[in-house]
Amino acid sequence: MKKKDAVVYKVYEGSIAEEAGIQEGDILLSINGNKIKDIFDYRFLCADEELELEILKPDGEIWSIQVEKDEYEDLGLEFEEPLIEEAASCRNKCIFCFIDQLPKGMRSSLYFKDDDVRLSFLSGNYVTLTNLDDEEFERIIKYKLSPVNISVHTTNPALRRKMLNNRFAGNILERINKLTGNGIAVNCQIVLCRGINDGKELEKTIMDLASLYPGVYSISVVPVGLTKHREGLAELLPYDKDSAKEVVELIHECQKRFIDKTGSRIVYLADEFYILSDIEMPPYEYYEDFPQLENGVGMIALFEKEFNDKLNQYASKNNTTKHIKRMISVATGVSSHPFITKLVHKANKIFADLIVNVYKIENNFFGQNVTVTGLLTGGDLVKQLKDKELGQELLLSATMFKAGEDLFLDDYTVKMVEQELNVSITKVENDGGEFLNALLGIKRNK
Repeated sequence: MKKKDAVVYKVYEGSIAEEAGIQEGDILLSINGNKIKDIFDYRFLCADEELELEILKPDGEIWSIQVEKDEYEDLGLEFEEPLIEEAASCRNKCIFCFIDQLPKGMRSSLYFKDDDVRLSFLSGNYVTLTNLDDEEFERIIKYKLSPVNISVHTTNPALRRKMLNNRFAGNILERINKLTGNGIAVNCQIVLCRGINDGKELEKTIMDLASLYPGVYSISVVPVGLTKHREGLAELLPYDKDSAKEVVELIHECQKRFIDKTGSRIVYLADEFYILSDIEMPPYEYYEDFPQLENGVGMIALFEKEFNDKLNQYASKNNTTKHIKRMISVATGVSSHPFITKLVHKANKIFADLIVNVYKIENNFFGQNVTVTGLLTGGDLVKQLKDKELGQELLLSATMFKAGEDLFLDDYTVKMVEQELNVSITKVENDGGEFLNALLGIKRNK
């Protein structure tokens, strides 16, 4: 990790920092004589009621600022680098790593493998804990960084070392035990590789982790993602209907035991396993408080509830909304195509003049085993939608794009796709209510 200066990016209006004369471009050198290593040093040291801040101004002048405030009151600063220092990169060579399966020639940021526990706390990223020495591990406990999201995969020490290709990876259960024993909440992820960490190995891993509930608050099980770009990598099999069904049945048996013992299911499957196995997706209530939503666990159930709630609102109203007349299109991945089609049919029962063409896009860029909507590319959209009836608007999930930008994974832009297909594109957030509004052409309130 490369140490960087704590350069002030933003000073909030009316904040303590603004009143003290701190400005954008200033550098925070120390708090109460303590140098600032990263964002957690900053937050920990700022908790006191009396602070002495050492600030380096752009002209080279150093200011010493005395601050009196309430305990834990924020100073009102943001920094150029959210962590202040560079994020820690992954030191593992996991047999299932998705980034190792990316084709060459994509933008450099897509090849960065972060494995920084601070990003786990700040952004919900999952980390392996393999790049933390004892001192850094103790900082998690000292600063009460909770929750921590951990990529476990297996609690079998030898198997974990093999899967991560890291001889230091075997102590994961010991480390999780220490975190939970010190009041740190943990969410766990298991990337399941067929014939490697499933079956009896999966059952043991789940039981090991669930024994630490509620410290280990939730566990997700997700299928390994396999692209066509695996030259020179470990041979891995994709899950099919029968093997996915075995996983679903095992997890359901575990959940029954946990419900009886704790009142919580604790472990959850990614939606993809239900789609692969052709087993009915669980209802909204099944997912409790949706602790693993970002891992694709319960996304369909939540999306459908949001859609139905909004649809029921419109159905109960006697207004002109029901007479909206328009023809549009939706492009979606292979796995979500039946689901999106079902929602469109629901909408048509109330909005009879709404015509929606739902197109299933196969992922030629990453390969046929990649079926999720969020990994579709602009190039595949253009090739497969050319000469299709798209209507006046094409709806695309916002999950296809780089955060905050109109850029697909293959560097196609929205404008490029619009020009190629001669249609206006609307990005739709991953929310069922917003999807229905987009179908109807109703703009969401800002």
